[in-house]
Amino acid sequence: MDIRLKRAYDAPARSDGPRILVDRIWPRGVAKADADIAHWLKGLAPSTELRQWFGHDPDKWLAFRERYRQELHGEAARADLDALRALLHEHRRLTLVFAARDTEHNNAVALRQFLQDDELPGGEV
Repeated sequence: MDIRLKRAYDAPARSDGPRILVDRIWPRGVAKADADIAHWLKGLAPSTELRQWFGHDPDKWLAFRERYRQELHGEAARADLDALRALLHEHRRLTLVFAARDTEHNNAVALRQFLQDDELPGGEV
């Protein structure tokens, strides 16, 4: 599986495959028509409380990833994880889209690692 990451502010490319927004809030200043988002899976975004606690502080990265993994195993994420599972089976490549400035410490990075570690609840990727 080829899971790419891209900021919402970067131009879409044909090579992206389906572009999946994994943030709870639509990216500021990005027109929906220009974003080329195929799916918006809000249930895969970290909770507001977790996002605010993390604040993209690299010192909290390991703890954030663990807390986020726990949320991904929860009931609130189940429907969107099932949708993502179906997309992964249907497409050879997809792109997780996020708005954060920090391209190394954000929920899309943690989500891709979660998927690559084959931790998708309910079955294999």
